[in-house]
Amino acid sequence: MAKTKAVHCNSRRCCAKNLQEPCNLNTGMRHWHRHTLALLALLLLLGGCSSLPTDFDKPVSHALADTSQSRLSQSLQPLLALNPDRSGFRTLRAGEAAFVARLRLIQAAEQSLDLQYYIWHDDLTGRTLFNQLLAAADRGVRVRILLDDLDTAGKDQVLRTIDAHPRVEIRVYNPFANRDNRLGDFAGDTRRINRRMHNKTMTADNIVTIFGGRNIGDEYFAAARDVGFGDMDALAVGPIAEEVSTQFDLYWNSQWAYPIAAFDWGKPISPAEFAAFRAHSDEFLEEAKMSEYAEVIRQFDMDALASIDQIDWTWSEWLLVYDQPSKVQAKKVDAETHLAPKLKMGMDRTQRDLIIVSPYFVPGDDITDYLLSLVDRGVRVRILTNSLQANDVSLVHAGYMRYRRALITGGVELYEYKADANPVVRQQRKDQRDRNRIGRSKASLHAKFFGFDETYLFIGSFNLDGRSVALNSELGAYYASPAEARELSEFFDEAAYDVAYRVLLNGDGKLEWVTVREGTELRLNREPDTTWWKRFSTGILRFIVPESQL
Repeated sequence: MAKTKAVHCNSRRCCAKNLQEPCNLNTGMRHWHRHTLALLALLLLLGGCSSLPTDFDKPVSHALADTSQSRLSQSLQPLLALNPDRSGFRTLRAGEAAFVARLRLIQAAEQSLDLQYYIWHDDLTGRTLFNQLLAAADRGVRVRILLDDLDTAGKDQVLRTIDAHPRVEIRVYNPFANRDNRLGDFAGDTRRINRRMHNKTMTADNIVTIFGGRNIGDEYFAAARDVGFGDMDALAVGPIAEEVSTQFDLYWNSQWAYPIAAFDWGKPISPAEFAAFRAHSDEFLEEAKMSEYAEVIRQFDMDALASIDQIDWTWSEWLLVYDQPSKVQAKKVDAETHLAPKLKMGMDRTQRDLIIVSPYFVPGDDITDYLLSLVDRGVRVRILTNSLQANDVSLVHAGYMRYRRALITGGVELYEYKADANPVVRQQRKDQRDRNRIGRSKASLHAKFFGFDETYLFIGSFNLDGRSVALNSELGAYYASPAEARELSEFFDEAAYDVAYRVLLNGDGKLEWVTVREGTELRLNREPDTTWWKRFSTGILRFIVPESQL
């Protein structure tokens, strides 16, 4: 796969067979699924929406062109010289390792840090990373933070305070105009607000980057007790980091990115307020160092970024693809500017083996037919998505379950992640499997990646559903990693039953879920691990909820 420059993407409607034409995939807003249309209509009548600010300073800035003097850059130059026109990749599978990588990347940066996220929780890991970003800014590092505005409710004061640091700037993408009545905004400006920035990237000194499926929050880094997300990121070095920076600049300087300081806050953050916040943040960090999670991550001693040249990199050509920020108002998918058609190109070229890992999987009729056509021409197609109990959005499962029978009948191998599974999919290295970890009551799949012919991987933020195609902006990259791609393929044959149910049709043509527990095969004739009410309510939604509203 030849390296090519990044491809920008934008779209409005969902994809059909070529991931370019309109169809009826899942185009709803997952994180608003608990709010009824009646409530939104009432809020619209009561409030309406405010106007976005128009008179504010928004200086244009770009990734630093010359970071060659940073220690990160200098330590990598010999490796880059040995691998011209390639970038180095290292998958971050275990949540603890993914957190350590981010923490060490922030601590190692000397010139710039650019961070772009859909969700940033105010919890142990989120607060710790904010604290370390401020410490980096104290060292003189320029810090730019771009957050999707959907998850910032109730966090404006914290963001404003962090933004008050002279070396930190925070912008929000596609913001809510009314900071105190977001549901009213959603009701009054639904089409715009329904489109979100789902990209997740962190880049240090324009030479090292992390991209993939993880947001910032305890459940993504194996620090939460209530739920653990099985997820996937890639740590990458070399020219791909510059392309991620180019993508970041495109979003950062776009008309849809608003400085957090642009809104009418009444008065600025005072020096006393900033000092109090810093003191509280430092106190929190000291407490965090004594936490159980701190002890856990000390065991995950992945190669320190101080010796980044010693990491076991996979060197490869690559293809970075992403949606344009103008997806907020795009009306059609274009193969030159959208991520989805580029992903389909990889599927089209698949000769033997296609693996899809997508926690939110709602293919619609056209993508279902497309996957079956791959099977017809001899491609083995295997899919891993969430079971009903593992899925954190039951409405999405209601959309997905409509297509199970057709996929299975057509020869697709379908697996559903267990709610009591290890929250990573064969993601810990053998020398890490016996380490202590935070226990959690529920597991959920959140990783989004694809495997092609046991040779290439595609890792990113893209789910195979209409929201990723049509509404949310996304980012991901192809690269060659035969060893990991083969391991992924072998996992389905050797260990999938440990973490998932294989969904099959029995002799009567009814769905059954097959797994192995304590060495014994178990066959179930209903959605595993669920209550009667959950099965009934989700089954009803299957017939009455239009996919365009999921």
